[in-house]
Amino acid sequence: MRNAKLLLALCAAGSLGFAQFESSEVLGTVRDPSHSVVGKDTVTLTSTETGILAKTTTESNGEFDFLNVKVGRYTLTVEQAGFAKFTTDVPVDVQTRQRVDVNLQVGALTDVVTVNGAASALATDSSEHSQVINAEAVVELPLNGRNYADLALLSTNAIKSPIAVSFSASGTPREGAFNVNGMRSTYNNFMLDGLDNNSYGTSNQGYSAQLVQPSPDSLSEFKVITSNYSAEYGRVGGAVVTAVMKSGSNEFHGSGWEFLRNTDLNATGFLFSPAVFIKPTLQRNQFGATIGGPIVKNKLFFFGDYEGYRQLQRYLNFDSIPDATDRAGILPVPVVNPLTGVVYPANTQIPVAALPGRLKKV
Repeated sequence: MRNAKLLLALCAAGSLGFAQFESSEVLGTVRDPSHSVVGKDTVTLTSTETGILAKTTTESNGEFDFLNVKVGRYTLTVEQAGFAKFTTDVPVDVQTRQRVDVNLQVGALTDVVTVNGAASALATDSSEHSQVINAEAVVELPLNGRNYADLALLSTNAIKSPIAVSFSASGTPREGAFNVNGMRSTYNNFMLDGLDNNSYGTSNQGYSAQLVQPSPDSLSEFKVITSNYSAEYGRVGGAVVTAVMKSGSNEFHGSGWEFLRNTDLNATGFLFSPAVFIKPTLQRNQFGATIGGPIVKNKLFFFGDYEGYRQLQRYLNFDSIPDATDRAGILPVPVVNPLTGVVYPANTQIPVAALPGRLKKV
């Protein structure tokens, strides 16, 4: 019974987590000093944050390929008898094919050759047009409302959707509403950790384009692909926004924050003169925290985040209220009854029977 209870507890805990599908790739070719390919090399890719490593051997044509690599920084090591050990740092971004071509030097395995900048800075293995927004930019750039997808406007051919404000009485733009390549915002494709994250609906995706709206502080980075997509994205004509959540490492890391907007800090605005109006109420608190670290060093890690959102908002409206003369049917302008064609001159009392919703201004 104790084992059965433990199994049920583990299953319940697993349902609270979200699976991550890693889609980045590290590949390259190994050559000797004469630029001939070298096969059967041992190639190791080690995460500098978690210590997790993956190993492979080069094919007869000298090529190696690591699939399903998580976003982060890695150390690539190549070993072969008769050659010095090769090592280099490799940054891996979301949804990329990072090429690292290796040139081995003759020597003993006890010799180590460390190369900086071996990873290709130019993406030669993909034709896509894209931009990566890293964690520093996501957290530090100003975001009114803290919707990370607004930073997609940093990419080329992306503008804010002109119809975004029509979904909210406050005029607050709908989350994720931007147009790319002249396409509607509903033609964008959002992915989170390699999984579909689109909020499908008949009302133009409602108030949010994404099913899950991650906090900016919980994201490692995200990429905006605007053209020349891979075949796996063939269903969209707008942008492909693929985001990656942070994960734990061998060290504990955490953060906490609160973003405040309130009436005292807001400007009056040119329409709301302090002599006549009071400022409309706006109180917004966005607060939260993140924490991540090891459960078993170099093997198992955790990461969690929470963000709360509280808002109180009121609006000022300008309305015209009919005075006693208007109510009596005496109007300052001539009007016409569209049903009968009768014109009533200005400042002339209109019969009560002709008043309810039947008159038009001349």
